[in-house]
Amino acid sequence: MGFLGDVKDELGSQFIDIIQWLDDSRDTLVYRFPVRNQEIKMGAQLTVRENQVALMVNEGKAADLFQPGRYRLETQNMPILADLKGWKYGFRSPFRAEVYFFNTSLVPDLKWGTANPVMMRDADFGAIRLRAFGTYAIRVSDPKLFFREIVGTRGLTGTEDVAGQLRSITVSRLSDALAESKIPALELSSRYDELSASIKARLAPEFAAFGIELSKFFIENVSLPEEVEAAIDQRSKLGVLGDRLGQYTQMQAAESIPIAAANPGGLAGAGAGLGAGMAVGGAFGQALGASVSGGPPPPPPPGSSGAPPLSGARWSLTVSGSTYGPYTDDQLRQMVKAGQVDPATLAWHPQSPAWAPLSSYPEFRGEASGPPPPPPPPKSPA
Repeated sequence: MGFLGDVKDELGSQFIDIIQWLDDSRDTLVYRFPVRNQEIKMGAQLTVRENQVALMVNEGKAADLFQPGRYRLETQNMPILADLKGWKYGFRSPFRAEVYFFNTSLVPDLKWGTANPVMMRDADFGAIRLRAFGTYAIRVSDPKLFFREIVGTRGLTGTEDVAGQLRSITVSRLSDALAESKIPALELSSRYDELSASIKARLAPEFAAFGIELSKFFIENVSLPEEVEAAIDQRSKLGVLGDRLGQYTQMQAAESIPIAAANPGGLAGAGAGLGAGMAVGGAFGQALGASVSGGPPPPPPPGSSGAPPLSGARWSLTVSGSTYGPYTDDQLRQMVKAGQVDPATLAWHPQSPAWAPLSSYPEFRGEASGPPPPPPPPKSPA
């Protein structure tokens, strides 16, 4: 990566005559020119290309800094080094010093991400865990500070040598920014630009303390736990339907018809599948604040009283040994009319003394969809 031109004096000693760095890498931030035991000839040529700076270092201490250009090394353009070494004007002897080249071009598309979930409190979901990832871009802005804080006595320094430290700072500030922003989890995806700008403003001073400029910072994704995403999907589904619980249970009933029709019992045996769908609707309705009980009721106590309002969910059904409900009067009427619940299905509500066929209740005697029973045979004459 470097190029050496050398000359020899009368004793055969080798001196460095040309100093330059031809960078053939894409992620090298610092390159130490290989001086080692060789000496730099006074008057040697130093070439610093665009997006580079060169730093003379004497015994581990940063000295003169050279911007892009071509230089003939003399005491006049190395005032700090000349002072450190105590050179007098007109000093012409070879000297020993270290030369570091810094890549000051933009280093784009560096990745950052949360190795572990970030905990935050959300107004809708309570305490949740978030994962996030994105990209950022940096450049070396203060070579002397970067040399003192990062490079030290090392030779090559690449982006991976500093990326770990920068990622740790990024994730820490990301946690603070998310917590203080109080942006609901459902709105995070629409606020990436705002969050990115906020986090960049927090990170910039800390990056600058290493001699690094944070040029760009982007959030590409903030992901929620799978169970929270599933709840959001269900909430969106119900929001489209309008009447959250009523429409959801109707949808479950409609989806159960093709399945029930394929069973040996046909639609008459659809009560189990439909009841299961209704039970799911009831359980999800509880999570959304609907006034529905999702679990099966206890066995009806004898002589129970205090019936709920007619519009309330009060009916329970038993199908194949399992109990489903409670359902409203309107829901059961729709199920019976559609042929999805057999009128002979055992039903119960808090005012009834025991389980009885649905068709035996006055509310449903006229709702049976099946054919009437055959008439009794005529009596024979005496």
